[in-house]
Amino acid sequence: MRSAGVIGGGAWGTALALVCSRAGLSVTLWARETEVVAGINNDHENAIFLPGISLDPAVRATGDMADLAEADLILNVTPAQHLRGSLAAFAPHARPGVPMLLCAKGVEQASLKLMTEVLAETLPNAAPAVLSGPSFAGEVARGLPTAVTLACPDQVLGRALAEAIGTPTFRPYLAADMIGAEIGGSVKNVLAIACGIVEGRGLGRSAHAALITRGFAEMSRMAVALGGEAETVAGLCGLGDLVLTCSSPQSRNMSVGLALGAGQTLGEALAGKVSVAEGVASAPAVRLLAAKLKVETPICEAVAAILAGEADVDEAIAGLLSRPIRTER
Repeated sequence: MRSAGVIGGGAWGTALALVCSRAGLSVTLWARETEVVAGINNDHENAIFLPGISLDPAVRATGDMADLAEADLILNVTPAQHLRGSLAAFAPHARPGVPMLLCAKGVEQASLKLMTEVLAETLPNAAPAVLSGPSFAGEVARGLPTAVTLACPDQVLGRALAEAIGTPTFRPYLAADMIGAEIGGSVKNVLAIACGIVEGRGLGRSAHAALITRGFAEMSRMAVALGGEAETVAGLCGLGDLVLTCSSPQSRNMSVGLALGAGQTLGEALAGKVSVAEGVASAPAVRLLAAKLKVETPICEAVAAILAGEADVDEAIAGLLSRPIRTER
């Protein structure tokens, strides 16, 4: 593989374009915003979404999906709720069998489908893979050491993708279980909002640790119910990403929770943010999907209720703390 097309000019898409460039690939990045395209091509910086990071001049930006048609692999890094639209826009230019590495973390609200299911419906001839794991865009862009999960049911393709984008500081670990990787990335965003609420409310480190642990149990139950593997979720794409996202205000989702825990409204918590906090959109979808699967996810349900205005923070916390004593599993 010699060339990569990146769909999505946000912070994560820009960071992954840099990763691909460092790995020796020719990179074309598609962005919706004309100012992002101009900034990358003229100033070698995405000043809107990833300010202060110098980009390799070899990274070329475009506003035309057709410019990605000949790429050897495509990384789709648009937010989860916009994935279907971006895939539909790329469809007329997609070669049959093109490897599509899905980098969004979420569950589609309208359909309750995972990103691989959306891909199967919109680009059925693409070869799917999932990239997920503990990774902050700014750190990856600066070349700090990062390890992620690259899940692909085709082992030969998975290894080829890992070798194509991997570098000494960006290490993809291979897995075959795309469902586990997707659920890990989706649910951890919702749990990060919960952890932010705990921190913002000043409930202490013990409560924070308990929430991460019990949240991980919810994540594992959902993955297994969908046909994924608990072992996958126990890796970088589940537990690893959960620890990172739930432990730093640098996380967009945790920062929303911090604001909610401190007494702000959802509108106030989201004001001024240019990047998407995926957990806000995924929370209601995760709650509905869990109900459909008959899987207990009380923490995710509490977050969804808070975001929907069905319960305030204190009511949701009281509800969790009053649940019956049960065996840990």
